[in-house]
Amino acid sequence: MANFFDDNEGLKFQLSNPMMEEIIRLKERDYADYGKYDYAPKDFEDALDSYKRVLSLIGEITGEVLANNAESVDNQGVRIEDNAIIYADGTKENHQKLTDAGVYGLSLPRQYGGLNFSYVPYVMAAEIVSRGDCGFANIWGLQDCAETIYEFASDEIKDKFLPMINQGYTCSMDLTEPDAGSDLQSVRLKATFDEENNCWRLNGVKRFITNGDADIKLVLARSEEGTTDGRGLSYFVYDRRDGGVTIRRTENKLGIHGSPTGELVFNNAPAQLVGERKLGLIKYVMSLMNGARLGVGAQSVGLSEAAYREALQYANEREQFGKPIINFLQVREMLAKMRAKTDATRALLYETTRCVDIYKSYEAISKERKLEPAERQTLKTYTRLADMFTPMLKLFSSEYANQNTYDCIQVYGGSGFMKDYPCERMYRDARILTIYEGTSQLQVVAAIRGVVSGGYLARIKEYEGMEVDAKFAEMRKTLAQLTEDFAACVEKINGFGSTSEAHEFNSRRLVEMAGYIIMAHLLILDANRDEQFMDSAKIMTKMAQEKVAERKSFIDNFDPEDLESYKNITK
Repeated sequence: MANFFDDNEGLKFQLSNPMMEEIIRLKERDYADYGKYDYAPKDFEDALDSYKRVLSLIGEITGEVLANNAESVDNQGVRIEDNAIIYADGTKENHQKLTDAGVYGLSLPRQYGGLNFSYVPYVMAAEIVSRGDCGFANIWGLQDCAETIYEFASDEIKDKFLPMINQGYTCSMDLTEPDAGSDLQSVRLKATFDEENNCWRLNGVKRFITNGDADIKLVLARSEEGTTDGRGLSYFVYDRRDGGVTIRRTENKLGIHGSPTGELVFNNAPAQLVGERKLGLIKYVMSLMNGARLGVGAQSVGLSEAAYREALQYANEREQFGKPIINFLQVREMLAKMRAKTDATRALLYETTRCVDIYKSYEAISKERKLEPAERQTLKTYTRLADMFTPMLKLFSSEYANQNTYDCIQVYGGSGFMKDYPCERMYRDARILTIYEGTSQLQVVAAIRGVVSGGYLARIKEYEGMEVDAKFAEMRKTLAQLTEDFAACVEKINGFGSTSEAHEFNSRRLVEMAGYIIMAHLLILDANRDEQFMDSAKIMTKMAQEKVAERKSFIDNFDPEDLESYKNITK
């Protein structure tokens, strides 16, 4: 039987990280729920065992059901019937199996029917599901909306909506509009308070809404008359059973066919305010988007894993000129880089997730009691790291998923272009990953702050100071030189001014330089604990040399006057 957790040693390795004991202790509040709930753990070992058992269950369902349904779901897609989006038959089965297994709401507190798991196993579950069916990962992953409700909504709203998650009620975040894509400050959907019925009424149109027919919707709307910017926006929760929303259409997409994307018309739809007015975009959506980007990171790594395994199996089976094509070095190099990219982005994914786990726990604790000075500093440190790593993760993991699915088709050759094999579906599914939840270009805009502030450089220096075996000395020496090159490039570009066109033009090169160095360091640290990552560490260090040198060469020879050519040619 296929099990997408049990067969993945690289994924299971991340549960053994030394930080996990503290992460679980914080999440469990020193195991305060033990005795209150029959499934609450008594200690770290008990909690970790629960994580593994649940992840193995999800791995089994994914390997035996989701992966087998992926092709039929892709072919069947979705349809609208009686103002409802009807899932493909395979999607319905996927959702029911996971609901019956009781694995929705992994990270929610037990009082709401959740398992109170930390973010690490929750993100692992998203990676596993994505390996089975990248499109279904959106239906699974949008339960992130429950975290926003838990963090910011009133007790009345939490008591109503959170228990619904474990029962299989689906979620969506309704942000985008026809004239408000990445620029969410331009949202126009109107929210007006209905005093007679003590609710808000939503009117307007939302477009490109993933899982648009969801049972529970978080809707960004303009609550303040006369405003045109983000300060006039609030966040609302809507229950589909209350009516008032018409599904105008579903999009005919390149990929992720099992994930419905809808255009919705709100007509006096009743909703409740989440948190405070005017904070919808600047606080609540930003929090949700960071979680969504973490989810896309997991989705991307899961798809990269699927593409690598598909290509590796085919390369071992397909013979040309009397031998398996894996024996041709150019094919083997492609496969080795696919493995290294997957390992590298997985390392970055869980480094980011561990930071999120720590700061989220301390944020929650701060609502229960006053934090000690050391705890406040820890909260600040891990919040900063999570903010730095999240856009870098989303950038690299989504780009690598596209590269890995591309290379998977290349390994297959002409067969990969045919619909007889899953690699062409994976390739189509991958394309959206660099676009939704913020394009790669927007991730650079977010990540460049870590370059300008010196945050990435400081973290690289911390990695350099972490003790590893002497056999990593040469790789560490190489990365130290690359770090000097990175620092020199930052200094040159910063010299033009952080708001200059020269700085904006070179931002991606600087972020990518930092990313290659960081991922190589993370793989060295992983290889120091487990030999399985040694080859990936070596390959990523070589890739870092190549990629950093390329970007350094460009920046060394850059002159602001060069920008005129880019402007002139695009007139």
